[in-house]
Amino acid sequence: MAKFKENPIHDFELLKSDIKTIGTDLQRPECILAEPDGSLWAADARGGVMKISPNGSQKLITQTGSDFFEAADSEATRYLEGTLPNGLAFADNGDILISNFGTDRLERMTRTGETIVLADTIEGEEIGKVNFVLRDSKNRIWITISTKTKNWMHALKHDLKDGYVARYEDGAFRIMADGFGFTNEIRFDKNEEFLYIVETTGGCITRMRLTENGDLVDREVFGPSKLGKGAWPDGIAFDAYGNLWGTTVYSDKLFVLTPEGDMKTLLDEGDPAKVDALEKAFFSNNVTEDVLFATGQGIAPWMASVTFGGPDLSTVYIGSLKGKNIPYFKSPVPGLPMVHWKK
Repeated sequence: MAKFKENPIHDFELLKSDIKTIGTDLQRPECILAEPDGSLWAADARGGVMKISPNGSQKLITQTGSDFFEAADSEATRYLEGTLPNGLAFADNGDILISNFGTDRLERMTRTGETIVLADTIEGEEIGKVNFVLRDSKNRIWITISTKTKNWMHALKHDLKDGYVARYEDGAFRIMADGFGFTNEIRFDKNEEFLYIVETTGGCITRMRLTENGDLVDREVFGPSKLGKGAWPDGIAFDAYGNLWGTTVYSDKLFVLTPEGDMKTLLDEGDPAKVDALEKAFFSNNVTEDVLFATGQGIAPWMASVTFGGPDLSTVYIGSLKGKNIPYFKSPVPGLPMVHWKK
């Protein structure tokens, strides 16, 4: 892995002219997985994933084909009901783990579409809004539950903290940490010393130390306690230097937190007036469909995730909830390899 005397992100400026796109007619490409051969796997609202080959060809792989997302009669229906594959991870055998934000369950799908449900309850109760899934180096599966509220829009409140992190063990999930404001993506650092946890409605990144026996302890905020106005962080990913890249979903920003916790905004695509209206509604616990769905614009509307890929892990791909393709650009520093990254 490359060695750096200084943090390459300090002098990096992202220009709109540097950004290209791949993929066409995608539906809700919220999360993206990359493989060393250049293949991309994007979550797709038709009930599965879209595989995008290095030559740009596409193949939709669905569990059960669904046109619900495209045919929905309103934005609220489209994003609140039906099958909504969200966070993705590769299982140890190459199957795809799918956290389904629509069906409220963790699923495991082969690369040809055969699917089983790993869990839809936790400790005897309904699991809630399954948001993200992550596999660690010990082959343990971690998930985040954003909220126990069935209609996730009703959970967009600054004082609601019912999100949690769970781990899959012996055929069932166990809650490892709770009390989060709309738990979203999670990532381990290089040595799996800390688990970094996105709190979307908390407006911050939290981290917890992973003990030898697998417990999460010593909760603390990493970086700013609030990531700025319109800060609804969503996706995160580490680079090889130790910078934590992230997105804010409704304000459409791409940012980086240095190892010291300093923040740098690389891209701001949001509409200031619409972001401000949502901010006011959020802090008064009065987010409506009209105010929420008015947001989202730019190259990756409702910017949701960051993925490092390419043969040298130096290409950054941006996932989104409202986008039809995947923007990408070259990073000044390669990404931290995920556990599935084998050449």
